[in-house]
This record gives sequence, structure tokens and C-alpha cells, in this order.
Amino acid sequence: MPEAQTTFVLVTGATGYIGGRLVPRLLEAGYRVRCLVRDASRLQGRAWSGKVGLIEGDVLQPDTLAAAMCGISVAYYFVHSLGAGSDFSERDVQAARNFGSAAKRAGIQRIIYLGGLGDPATDLSAHLRSRHQTGDALRESGVSVTEFRAGVIVGSGSLSFEMIRYLTERVPVMICPRWVYTRIQPIAIRNVLDYLAEALRVPETAGEILEIGGADIITYGEMLTFYAEVRGLRRWLVPVPVLTPQLSSYWVHFVTPIPATIARPLIAGLRNEIIVRDNRARRFFPMIQPLDYRTAVKLALEKLDAHAVETSWSDALSTSQRGAAPVTLKTHEGMIIEHRQMAVDAPAGSIFQAFTGLGGARGWLYMNWTWRIRGAIDRICGGVGLRRGRRDADDIRVGESLDFWRVEAIEPGRLLRLRAEMKVPGKAWLQFEVKAQDGDPSPLLTQTAFFAPKGLSGLAYWYLLYPVHRMIFGGMIRRLAERAITIASSPLTRG
Repeated sequence: MPEAQTTFVLVTGATGYIGGRLVPRLLEAGYRVRCLVRDASRLQGRAWSGKVGLIEGDVLQPDTLAAAMCGISVAYYFVHSLGAGSDFSERDVQAARNFGSAAKRAGIQRIIYLGGLGDPATDLSAHLRSRHQTGDALRESGVSVTEFRAGVIVGSGSLSFEMIRYLTERVPVMICPRWVYTRIQPIAIRNVLDYLAEALRVPETAGEILEIGGADIITYGEMLTFYAEVRGLRRWLVPVPVLTPQLSSYWVHFVTPIPATIARPLIAGLRNEIIVRDNRARRFFPMIQPLDYRTAVKLALEKLDAHAVETSWSDALSTSQRGAAPVTLKTHEGMIIEHRQMAVDAPAGSIFQAFTGLGGARGWLYMNWTWRIRGAIDRICGGVGLRRGRRDADDIRVGESLDFWRVEAIEPGRLLRLRAEMKVPGKAWLQFEVKAQDGDPSPLLTQTAFFAPKGLSGLAYWYLLYPVHRMIFGGMIRRLAERAITIASSPLTRG
């Protein structure tokens, strides 16, 4: 295999979960990367989008593939049609045949594909069977294929793990069908990316089908209970003899953000034992040490720590156009996000001064009495309350307290992020940001509340208080805009 600097790699599915995480790793390793996407605008806001070549094309339209494959040495294939309808298997096979044929004509040396784990000699579900058939369709082209087969991928944002996260967080007592006792071998997302990236350095894997998994073989029920242990939650599983995948998918649809059309084939696959039966991957990649499930869960949940949450927030809030909705409420990777924005007729420096001056004796500008009541309740419950105030009326530093918040991040002239230290069933942040707008002299003030609920009590807390929070935060951003204009017009500021 050529050196990284001279290897041109094509990544399909770069807008998806695996591809979007692999691309920056390949760039960091020195590979030249091109991405085949149906809509290049979907990569806007990615930190690496300007470092890759972007070609628009569709694997179901063969005549759009040649341009993307010109000069490519290795191609990653991360395309699937799960959720696209009952004919997803046929679509996947046809797409793989189109891609493989185009790769053969372009002289691509190898295709690296991530499929699904499962014993092909058993009665596999339609979803798992489709993942194997996709690998077979790629091999039909005659191009060497390295096919990795993985089961449940443990990483914040992956479909399987998000289903576990939401079910465990929201349901204290779970009615469980027989599939919760099926053995599986979950694998951490970082290990999956390790295998995919290292495959470029191990050309001997060309033509191989390699099964990959984590250090533990457990049941799906244990995945739920172990997740609960890591989160400090108490959960009970109640087995029932009959609960079809269809009924289970409706329950998942109701409890989680995952629609039934996607949940159904995933759940149907849980009747199959998905464990590694062939350890050749360990022999090809002795440098990769598979993580155990509890460690993988802890790493996934580190997105709730300051730095990790900041990374995922930027993806969720990549748009700041003037035409965007002034108020949005969404859920992203388990985080509830309320986002407000307003164009302000004042300099960016005045807006920054307005929101960094919040709290303490100056208060929170709108419905201060509600903040005082919340502080009193927090103090009665053993929390810090509002008694800490702030060190200085105008100067503010990272790490210092601000009423019942902690200053977590400051970017001079641009951003302030506060982390809640009051008693709350979850973790909460409040962020303010000011940005210039292209073609508009009025900067954009954004105010975002982030809440990571813990269990049902966290969800109840957010939604029961949301009408009050909506009123408070709506008034706060208006008052911040007014204060910024006042600051800008004061003689001291003008001078």
C-alpha cells in the first residue's frame, strides 16, 4: 500500500454516523480524502469539509460515480437504505453492484466495507441478511473487498446505542420480549474506527471477511442494566413470552426519537446471536485492544462533559442564518436544546458586554423574582442557591462562580457558556454567542439552553417547567438586546 500522503481515499456516507467520524481520522493520518455525497450542502459546518474533495453523486445512479472515483486507490463503502421502505434490501444490493462496477472500471484497488455481524448459516433477519448480501454484491465486481462485520456499536449517536440510551433513561420498568436474552458482542465506536483506519496499513486484509467485537459477550438485557449502572439508575426488566418485533418497534417509536420503520428491522435482528466466531481480525490487528462494554458506555457518555458536549453542540447548531427560525426546540444525541436568536442593532462588543454582565446584583434582566425563588428552593434542597453572586460586576473569568452557575468557557468578544450547579435531575448549560452576519450590519445574538436529563425525573422536570422557561428565556434575550443598545449609546462606550 502506498504512503498516506500519496493515497487518495474515497469515502461514501460521509454525512452519516460512521463516515462522518472516519473522515477526520483519515485526514489526521495524512490521507487525501474525497467524499461522494448526494447533497454537498449537508457537510456545511463540518470542521473538515474544506479539507476534502466533494463530489455529488448517487450510488443508485451509476452515471454519477465515475467523477468521484478518478484517481482513487481505496474506497470506503458506508451506504445503506435502512428506513427507506420494505424494499431496502433490494436497493442496497443494487447500489453495491453499481458502486462495485464503477470501482472496477476506475481501477480502484480495494473497497473497505462495514457490514453486520451474524452467522450466515442461521436464519438471519432481513436486515442482517441484507448487510451480508451487500458485501457479496461488492465482491461480484472483482475488486478486492475488506469486509468488517460488527454488531451493536456503542457510541453516542449510533442507532443501536441511542435506542438503549433512551429506553434505559426513560423507562424504569421495561416489559421485555425473549430477545433481551440473546447473546451479543457490542463494540465501541472508537474500536470500529480503529479497524477501519488501520485497514489501509494492512493490505493483507484485502479479500477478507473480518468479524469484530468488543471484549464482552453479554445479552441485550445486560446492555440495558449495565448502562443503568453506569448512569446510577435503577431499572427492572420484566420478561414476557410474546412481544413481536412490530409491537416492540411501536414502543421504541413512542419512547425514543427512533421511528418504528427503522426500529423494526433492528429489533428483528436481535433474535439472532451476534458474536464473533472468527478471531482473525485480532491476528491482523494486534495493536487494537477491544474495550469492554462498561468502558465503552462511559466513553460514549463523556459527551456530557464540557469538552465533548461542546463538540456535539457545534454540529447541532451549525446554522446561524438570518432566515432561520428565531426559536427552535430539538433533541440531539440525548441533549434537549432550546435555541433562540435575534439580530441586534448594536456592535458585537456591546452585545458581548451585555451577556457577560448577567447575574449578581444586576440580576438576569427579566422576571428576576423567578430566579430568586429558584435560588431559594435550591438552597433549601442543599444546593448553592443564588448566594454566591459574582466576583465583579463586569469582569468575568473561566472557572469562577456566577450565582448558581459556573463559568465554563469564554471566548473574548464572542461567547460565554455557563454550567448549572443548582440541584437539577440532569446536567444543564446556558450559552450566549454573538456572530457577524454576511451582508447584514446587525450582529446575531444567540441564546441556547442545553439540558441532558437523567431518567424520567429529568424529562418531567424539563417539560413541566418548559412553559416558565420559555417565558423567562424569551424575555431575557429581548432584554439583552435592549441592554446592548443602551451600552452602545452610553457616552463611556462611545468615547
